[in-house]
Amino acid sequence: MPDTAFDVLDPLIARYASWLALPGAATADTSDEDPDNVVLMPVVLRIERREPPDRTALLEAAASAALAVCLDERCKPGGEWHEAMSTWIAGRIRKVARRARGAHWDAVQALPGRTVQVGNAEVRAFLPMRVADMPKELSRLQISGSELDADEPGPPLPGAPVLWLNPHVPMSAGKSAAQVGHATMILAALLHGEGMHADLARWAATGFRCSVRQATPDTWTRLHPRDNPEQAWRESGVGMVRDAGFTEVDPGTVTVLAQWR
Repeated sequence: MPDTAFDVLDPLIARYASWLALPGAATADTSDEDPDNVVLMPVVLRIERREPPDRTALLEAAASAALAVCLDERCKPGGEWHEAMSTWIAGRIRKVARRARGAHWDAVQALPGRTVQVGNAEVRAFLPMRVADMPKELSRLQISGSELDADEPGPPLPGAPVLWLNPHVPMSAGKSAAQVGHATMILAALLHGEGMHADLARWAATGFRCSVRQATPDTWTRLHPRDNPEQAWRESGVGMVRDAGFTEVDPGTVTVLAQWR
């Protein structure tokens, strides 16, 4: 994959540092936005009634799908998705997770996006769009009801990045799916910013495979960047997701630590 494939992430590199420096309450300030033009990335989780997926597999599929859309060939400069994707990344990288089953899941496959399967789980992430323009195939899907029982996935995959969920902040599967989608984007942007394009290309060749794990309190404390995120990235390969707090968590909460391994 040529280096230009990653250029769509450039605005996120600069925004990452400024976002982490904001006071917690300021992360939820939307006074600079036009409510009629809010743009977000829909993420649809396939959750069948009789055979629901494993929670961890679903989150790993969501994490990979979100980044796969961003780095799709069609998002490169000159590609048919470039303008929509680059405009979204230049602002807030909002996502909303919805659930689908049966015919509703089949219907969304025709919309622009990427579907990723991990184990018994499937997730489709879509090209960002204005909320006002969301097609009925997406708008009719429920946001609530995406909770799944916790599972025990075992140790992280060797050689793959690990997305550590905050052990002190309970989140629904839908909320967690959006957060790990942020995490893979931020991790890819940090790698791109460091010129680690060979590493990114190798990750892309795996379909952006990653492990999602619930951190222990000790692991969270050891990896958390605290007030020096730049040092944490350079010394430990750790980036972090800091949420605006519109749903489930307080503004400024660090929800995920993304560890490049």
